[in-house]
Amino acid sequence: MRTLVRVDLFDSLGAGADGTPTVSPSAPLAVRMRPRTLDEVVGQQHLLGTGSPLRRLVEPADPSIAPASLVLWGPPGTGKTTLAYLVAHGSGRRFVELSAVTAGVKDVRAVIDVARRALLATGAETVLFIDEVHRFSKTQQDALLPSVENRWVTLVAATTENPSFSVISPLLSRSLLLTLRPLERDALEVLVRRAVDDPRGLAGRVELTPAALDHLLRLAGADARKALTILEAAAGVVTRGEGRPEGAVEVDEAAVEIAVDVAAVRYDRDGDQHYDVASAFIKSMRGSDVDAALHYLARMIAAGEDPRFIARRVVIAAAEEVGMADPSALGTAVAAAQAVAMIGMPEARIILAQAVVHVATAPKSNASYKAVDTAIADVRAGRGGPVPAHLRDAHYSGAERLGHGAGYTYAHDAPHGVAAQRYLPDDLIGVRYYQPAGRGAERAVAERLAKIRSILDGA
Repeated sequence: MRTLVRVDLFDSLGAGADGTPTVSPSAPLAVRMRPRTLDEVVGQQHLLGTGSPLRRLVEPADPSIAPASLVLWGPPGTGKTTLAYLVAHGSGRRFVELSAVTAGVKDVRAVIDVARRALLATGAETVLFIDEVHRFSKTQQDALLPSVENRWVTLVAATTENPSFSVISPLLSRSLLLTLRPLERDALEVLVRRAVDDPRGLAGRVELTPAALDHLLRLAGADARKALTILEAAAGVVTRGEGRPEGAVEVDEAAVEIAVDVAAVRYDRDGDQHYDVASAFIKSMRGSDVDAALHYLARMIAAGEDPRFIARRVVIAAAEEVGMADPSALGTAVAAAQAVAMIGMPEARIILAQAVVHVATAPKSNASYKAVDTAIADVRAGRGGPVPAHLRDAHYSGAERLGHGAGYTYAHDAPHGVAAQRYLPDDLIGVRYYQPAGRGAERAVAERLAKIRSILDGA
């Protein structure tokens, strides 16, 4: 979570003796609820395991060993600032914060100068936290190198952009890069419920209804700070009587809507609305109504539906509804599903939209889908019989004596690459499972298939 209390060289108001901010009871809820120990941090379990580099930094076994400098990379509201505070607090070192938005080279050098003098005079070590370090120019980042190299400060730099492109290589090579992941819905719910009950937070003065909690979590996305900010605003609505009955303590969905001025999306991820919207989404793609398909896509995205669920529906539609009428639709859908898994929201919405537009506007054919279902029905009904002898495996000892492979014609040796021989079992000769629709690319498939079948029928 990102602090709203700044402590830097020129403004130590509200800071403890070590520079770590003290929190006023009137501070924003997101600040008051900032975790005080690693055990209070939710999510980021890949960074918090026993013996992990981050845990060793926050809970040093030997306080005389200075922690390594860090670059924390992750989306907003995932805990970058919190971890910076914990590193400083756990190591007992001074804490100084600068924002790359407002600080310049002069400010950086001034902080480093004070940190050097404090280190020489009293042995006090300094943790310098720089938020949004990607906004620093190369010159500003260069100014940090001597202090990091000589450990005059322990740098903790936070960025929402890929450090490989936004942080200079010398600084990266002198720092430990930790990647923070977007918070899952369950982790956000833990934070919100803790803030409702904790004495530092709302101390049980309000109670969230399930619908309000669901709406709040959808609006927050993966941002813990945003979740707590919405909760505080909604609690203010009911405790101050802003559009609600005086003295009300229940925070319902309407209170959240009033607080953030965003209407709730009527969508139950585990109930009828989930299935109704998903059904309408699929049928709109099947019906080639790209605008309706995008509408239902938007409803699912706004409701916080798992983008991987949406992507799977698009992949299925590409095969079931489009099929051979446009074989490239399946490639688009599969690529979209893989990209969504790699990138996540909110950018995944763009990838999903491209795949939906492709599937919805493509020519349609369910011939492949119908073909395999009809073939499965025949198999389950007992139709088929033995595999023709010339198609049986002839590679093992004794197969030739049984007549396996006898008379088989290698298709690549035949004219047009199609051998005039029988492939279906005896009681299925003449069966036609695949019936091309003749739309889009399947028109050409139908023409070629007619020629192929004429050759095969001649067997």
